[in-house]
Amino acid sequence: MNPTLPNRPPESAGAAAAEDEASARAVLNRLRRAQGQLAGVITMVEEGRDCRDCRDVVTQLAAVSRALDRAGFKIIAGRMRECLTAPEDGGTPAMNEAELEKLFLTLA
Repeated sequence: MNPTLPNRPPESAGAAAAEDEASARAVLNRLRRAQGQLAGVITMVEEGRDCRDCRDVVTQLAAVSRALDRAGFKIIAGRMRECLTAPEDGGTPAMNEAELEKLFLTLA
């Protein structure tokens, strides 16, 4: 059994690893998209377009914010079960329900 995923049966460990990898790729894609959008906003502001094209700048900033929020929620959702059930160093779970709720609320 995989020591980092103690509550998963051995036959599902490979599927879980593939799911974790896919989730990590999705998060990275969202973060890269946000990075590109933010670079675009920075360019717009440097060119003075924030005054001329206020609507476009705000629209892009909102898109960056949404992409970052979704990446954060994806990270939390993808790790929620593991954080609540997987013991760190064979001891207690990495996070309790209240700590996970607090993380969620920091993004809300």
